Amino acid sequence: MKSGMLWLDADARRTLDEKVQRAVDYYRQKYGSAPDLCLVNTATFAEEEMSVGPVKVQRTRTVLPHHFWVGLSTG
Repeated sequence: MKSGMLWLDADARRTLDEKVQRAVDYYRQKYGSAPDLCLVNTATFAEEEMSVGPVKVQRTRTVLPHHFWVGLSTG
């Protein structure tokens, strides 16, 4: 992903799926299209990759904890 929207959600009461879905919903409302990729900090979950609905969630060191970088994959 070369560009996207950065979303912060540090609410410990929400699950990871809820946090990603809230970010995806806001992105869709703001930009008029649905993202297909969400990048999160490596400490967020143990697997290499997971999905929340049609959105792939991947871990990376370049995203701060509690932040969600949502956008369109580049290929």
